Amino acid sequence: MPELPEVEVVRRGLEPYMASRVIERVEVLDARSLKRHAGGEENFVRQLEGRRVRSVARRGKFLWASLSDAGCAPSIPPPHGEALVMHLGMSGQLRVRDGAVSGAPQASEPHVSEGPAPDPVTHLRIRLHMEGGARIDFVDQRIFGGMHVSPLIGTADARAGGEGTDLPLIPQSAAHIARDVLDPFLDEDSLVRRIRTRKAPIKSVILDQSTLSGIGNIYADEGLWEARLHFARPAIGISTRKVRELLRACRDVMHRALEVGGTSFDALYVNVDGRSGYFARSLKAYGKHGTPCPRCNRALVRAQFQNRSSHFCPYCQRLR
Repeated sequence: MPELPEVEVVRRGLEPYMASRVIERVEVLDARSLKRHAGGEENFVRQLEGRRVRSVARRGKFLWASLSDAGCAPSIPPPHGEALVMHLGMSGQLRVRDGAVSGAPQASEPHVSEGPAPDPVTHLRIRLHMEGGARIDFVDQRIFGGMHVSPLIGTADARAGGEGTDLPLIPQSAAHIARDVLDPFLDEDSLVRRIRTRKAPIKSVILDQSTLSGIGNIYADEGLWEARLHFARPAIGISTRKVRELLRACRDVMHRALEVGGTSFDALYVNVDGRSGYFARSLKAYGKHGTPCPRCNRALVRAQFQNRSSHFCPYCQRLR
């Protein structure tokens, strides 16, 4: 599923087409993508049409668009307002159609992108018609993602909710999501202490979105390889220095992924104009089993770990 770099690429792509613009019309083509919305299809449409998007924000893998109280807002709005939450799940895409928006950046890549970018009409679930002519299509093959409207609540630390907003607010439905390694308000000292109290394997800990958000299987394997940590090593036995090294490695690999549009292996992740990211060519461990480790030249291996695969170097990442 898309991880932090991929979702951030999507957020940046959506921002010029959604921020400060009115949602003029909403089409729901498959109500299964509204399973997390309380009130059903008609309520979802009524909640959105005529309302202006204030900003497009992200924390970890969660996207949301803060909404103004204009238009067809509820008669008794929540005290902090509401947001349209957009979760990509395993295969969700947000695609911009006919988005000739004045001032919007034009798509450009320093290299030719890799991977397929099919016409997603078959799996179109929701369409937002935006002021200015853009259409935002939510496409989801497996229907694990979706959209819903959620009240905004204050953040626990009274800091900005996430990337793309300066408001100390977050959707109530995403309040359990921890800050991520790219968040300037991440309390790293507190996070390190929390990680070092956990008896679970370190990979499980950094995949726990309530501890540290945004990391999935790809960037967990890459960060652990960079930090020379075995995925099954109990977090409680890892030194403070080594935990900080792991967080720094995860941060660095995500910055590198962002520079090239994220990681695409198939048609399930593309950005808002249908292009694939090409960080896959720069991966050091994930999916590289059977190839030489870039550090020691021994063969990388794949092992099963909690219903998923882990890719690592048995020499550089020994289980101590």
